[in-house]
Amino acid sequence: MPKKKSFPLRIDPELYEVLQKWAADEFRSVNSHIEYLLRESSKKAGRIKKEK
Repeated sequence: MPKKKSFPLRIDPELYEVLQKWAADEFRSVNSHIEYLLRESSKKAGRIKKEK
């Protein structure tokens, strides 16, 4: 697996709380949940290939 790119992300504290609770509901870290949401949104928009 290729190394992942790290970068700082500034996010509204209220939105972070929402993501934190949502990630916990899905048994993910906030970081992995954000990556999941971005990947799913990119697939839906046709920007990346859907996984098999």
